[in-house]
Amino acid sequence: MAITIAVSSSAWYAFGMPRKTDARDRAIATAERLFRIQGYTATGLNQIIEESGSPKGSFYFHFPRGKAQLAEEAIDHYVATRMAVLRDISANTTGDALRFVRQIFGTFAAEMVASDFRYGCLMQNLANELPALDADLTKRVARGFVDSTEIVAEHFRGCGFTSARASSAAAALVAAVEGARTIARLERTTAIFEALADVSVQGWAAPGGKPGIEVSSRRRGR
Repeated sequence: MAITIAVSSSAWYAFGMPRKTDARDRAIATAERLFRIQGYTATGLNQIIEESGSPKGSFYFHFPRGKAQLAEEAIDHYVATRMAVLRDISANTTGDALRFVRQIFGTFAAEMVASDFRYGCLMQNLANELPALDADLTKRVARGFVDSTEIVAEHFRGCGFTSARASSAAAALVAAVEGARTIARLERTTAIFEALADVSVQGWAAPGGKPGIEVSSRRRGR
């Protein structure tokens, strides 16, 4: 079954393409892009400085703590963009859990295609390199997953899921999206996103085609 590719305009900035021309924003956008393509450890400051076109003096003026501080800024920007995209999808599918699920998979599938399957999730890439990260970076990555997953859970609660069901469904959906990105990069196809969208929707549908989600007593009219 095909899925609708619905991409917020905000999503394109998640690819790490800078909108502004000042050295600080160029450095953050370049770091975000490189961390998504090749990871944290493999990305050196010299490469970031060279590809961003930022003079070294200007770079250390903006990031006196060097690569760690730049990574903090890149994580914060990436998480803020990811959350904005999820909120846009939620607003466009109010009260509809199944459309919400399909649009999430469709949006991230479209992002993979637009990046020619080069970009992974910045948070996932950094999480895979925990020994190389300091405590502050680790906390930022963890918080990014928590905050973005909560947006998904909030949408499910608005669709009538109980709090426990919303939390577990949101965690499963986020994990599925992250895994799909890894497989899509390897296979250079969005087929895994389509498969997971179908499986997720079927898992929440009862025989007869009626939503089989566990609803709260409030939505049952009690």
